[in-house]
Amino acid sequence: MAIPLQIRVQAAAAQLLYALPRPLRRAVAGRPIRLDGQELALDAQLLLRMQQLSGAALVSRDATVEQSRAALDVSRQLVSGKPIQPVTTRDVSIPAEHGEIPATLYTPEGLAPGSGLLVFYHGGGWVIGTRASHDNTARFFAKHAGVRVLSVEYRLAPEHPFPAAQQDALTAFDFAHAKAADLDADPDRIAVGGDSAGGNLSAVTAQVATQRGGPAPAFQLLLYPGVDASVRRRSRELFGNGFFLTDEHMTWFLDHYAPEGVDRTDRKLSPLLTEDLSGLPPAYIATAGFDPLRDEGEAYAAKLSAAGVPVALSRQADLIHGYVNFLGVGKRFREATAEAAGALRMGLSLKP
Repeated sequence: MAIPLQIRVQAAAAQLLYALPRPLRRAVAGRPIRLDGQELALDAQLLLRMQQLSGAALVSRDATVEQSRAALDVSRQLVSGKPIQPVTTRDVSIPAEHGEIPATLYTPEGLAPGSGLLVFYHGGGWVIGTRASHDNTARFFAKHAGVRVLSVEYRLAPEHPFPAAQQDALTAFDFAHAKAADLDADPDRIAVGGDSAGGNLSAVTAQVATQRGGPAPAFQLLLYPGVDASVRRRSRELFGNGFFLTDEHMTWFLDHYAPEGVDRTDRKLSPLLTEDLSGLPPAYIATAGFDPLRDEGEAYAAKLSAAGVPVALSRQADLIHGYVNFLGVGKRFREATAEAAGALRMGLSLKP
């Protein structure tokens, strides 16, 4: 689909802005922002400044769900960058009780059959994300981790509230394991991963699959995951306004996905509350320093470690929520995402 001229012009303007000498970028972004012993990266502060000047927001209480989804589609074309190549794609249909779950399989050029596979669940608060919004993110992981990526179009709220997304996530993992040969993947080297709401779905899928016995993921890639919908932590108070994902946004997302009547302490919504985490697959957990979700992600890492699960926690102290989607602007977002890709590559590497 052709990108509208206005979007191409805005994307070009963003590229020019990030290409300015550092003193000029600093002048546009404003004075450095320091909070909780952290300093926000200039690339992140510049992005927030662009958002402020444009009047854009992740979601708005005054906008409909459809309008918010359309706005995300526009914004991702401004910051996700040109499609990463060489990566081939093909559509995959995953059978489910309610019909079919669409998915896209990403394969980096030259990758032999029998590779590792990442079953990827996009972010977007279970409400507004899509495979398209995370296309370049999936491409990045395929190319830089050297794995195939199966990006899943799970059902969204409010049309399909909790636990629909979680059910689709588990179905997609089971499909990937059962059909690994058809996907040219090794059934023993299948990871689950995602960002934000996708990190939530990944954590829940790993728990459910492990606890039931039988096939389970070999690795978890949890990128600034939401893992506890039951309480407010300090990071939500510190970073709940002005840092891309806001307190208001989080309330909006949860009210759509887990409306009144849903028990928000349910372990399939708040996996941090699961008492016994032993036996879960190794995990890489990334948090962002200026993110309302920071503290719950780090609490989950600590609880996994205490249960004997191998876990690598990486706080990107100078970044904001959503950074794996900002691959087309600046350098800092790519650096952080490259670290996650390296962790995935290592986590799915063949054992001697």
